[in-house]
Amino acid sequence: MPWDFKSDRPIYTQLIEQIELMIFSDTYPPGSRLPPVRDMAQEAAVNPNTMQRALSKLEEDGLIVTHRTSGRSVTEDENMIKKAKNKLAIDQITEFLEKMRKLGFDREEVLSIITSMSEEMKI
Repeated sequence: MPWDFKSDRPIYTQLIEQIELMIFSDTYPPGSRLPPVRDMAQEAAVNPNTMQRALSKLEEDGLIVTHRTSGRSVTEDENMIKKAKNKLAIDQITEFLEKMRKLGFDREEVLSIITSMSEEMKI
């Protein structure tokens, strides 16, 4: 999965989001070992300290576990991963609905658009 950064938000925040997506999409499945910080930073073309900060935040959130002798791995707690995934989905949906309301769409219009798009995308 290529690292894709936008200039409108801090790199640190985007690193967290992209690593979360890698965990949620099973690029890094539960219990899998993560590459070393320097390798991840080099791959993402960011400063290792920035990557370290992002990984520390993910550890605080319970998605990543640090092992003294063997580096970091994704938590094996699938409930923790599901909880974090649902929180991300709720945050995204909330942001989307707020934008739709600002654009003047009502509930039925939003649901109609979502229904037709989900049919087109076969979701």
